[in-house]
Parts: sequence; C-alpha cells; structure tokens
Amino acid sequence: QALRQLSQRTISTASRRQLENKVSEYQKLFQEDNGLPVHLRGGAKDALLYRTTAGLAVFGTMYAFYFLLVSSMPKKPN
Repeated sequence: QALRQLSQRTISTASRRQLENKVSEYQKLFQEDNGLPVHLRGGAKDALLYRTTAGLAVFGTMYAFYFLLVSSMPKKPN
C-alpha cells in the first residue's frame, strides 16, 4: 500500500508540473492574419512536415505513372 501511495503521488505531481494551459497562446497564433495558410502557421516544423508530405505525394504519383508505363509495355521474347 505504501508503494501504491508513493507511485500515485509521483505520477500526480509530475502531471501537474507538465500540464499548462496554452490554448489562448495557440488561438492568438492561429487567428493572427499574417497571410500564411493555417497548416503552416505552426512554424518551421509545420513547413517541414508539409514539404515532406508534398514531396512524398509527388514521388508516389511519379512512381505510379512509371509503373503503369512499364506494365503496359509488352515483354520481349527470349
């Protein structure tokens, strides 16, 4: 029982220290009229994720077209 109380106390105090209400800060950031789309207002991390996703989409589309092209060609007889 002492171990349970110790673990509950450790967990509850750790979670209180980490939790901080940042909703108002994020509301100000995302409602600000700075000309950026909403999905890029988070900063460099959002821009990196956006560019990575766009790059993967372009690469996947090109690979699909390549595979369709290769698949549509008849095989050469040996």
